[in-house]
Amino acid sequence: MTILLSDPRVAAVPVHDTGEPLVRLPVGLSPVRALVRAGIAGRLAAAAAALPAGIGLRVVEGHRTVADQRSIIATYSAALCARHPGISAVDLHVLSSRFVSPVAVAPHVAGAAVDVTLVDACGDELDLGTPIDATPEESGGRCYLDADGIGADARAHRDLLARVLGGAGLVNYPTEWWHWSYGDRYWALLTGAPHALHGPVEIAVAA
Repeated sequence: MTILLSDPRVAAVPVHDTGEPLVRLPVGLSPVRALVRAGIAGRLAAAAAALPAGIGLRVVEGHRTVADQRSIIATYSAALCARHPGISAVDLHVLSSRFVSPVAVAPHVAGAAVDVTLVDACGDELDLGTPIDATPEESGGRCYLDADGIGADARAHRDLLARVLGGAGLVNYPTEWWHWSYGDRYWALLTGAPHALHGPVEIAVAA
């Protein structure tokens, strides 16, 4: 059964923040030079090095501000309300968390999550079944990592992504094939760690 970020068990995980700074990823790994916690940068580099020749890892987003997180929640929640008139606040909270995390436990706000894809030797994105950030509604559920209805190439690429990122210690949010994290509350719950390593962090970039 999929554990969503709205699950009370996620919020119940204590946080003992390591104080690791945010760092910018190198342009070869992230053309937008996404911000992540320093330890995660090393894990992403290890994952990239584990890929076969001719395939690269591309990080399209890392740390997200609280304001940005709230904006995404508001936009998606409005779309869900239009699709489900009269939906309760509780049901909306759960349904929206398939695509965007509540602020208090958001891995991106902690600098502990990345949105990633795979690229070929020319830097063109490989087929992973849906675009990054395709909602469950837009994709017919194919945004889920283990979804049916995607092609053989997309499945192979997802399996490869899972192998190298999982091998580097990151965990996937199963409703989004592109979302991987390390050290946040969700990671702690899935791995059985006694506490999260990273909580919400303000932007203060290390050299």
